[in-house]
Amino acid sequence: MSGFGEHAGYIIGAYGLAALIVFGVVAWVLVDGRAQRRRLKELEARGIRRRSAARRGETP
Repeated sequence: MSGFGEHAGYIIGAYGLAALIVFGVVAWVLVDGRAQRRRLKELEARGIRRRSAARRGETP
């Protein structure tokens, strides 16, 4: 770790923490996206449509 000098522990720790946070946010977005698609399918199965579909002229 000679390239980082005496601050190697801090720098590696900061990169590790940043990578962990980015990974966590990406995982959260993927899991939440799947949950939202599931909820949308449930609503559409019950006959509830999006309001934006009516404005675009789509048929229910």
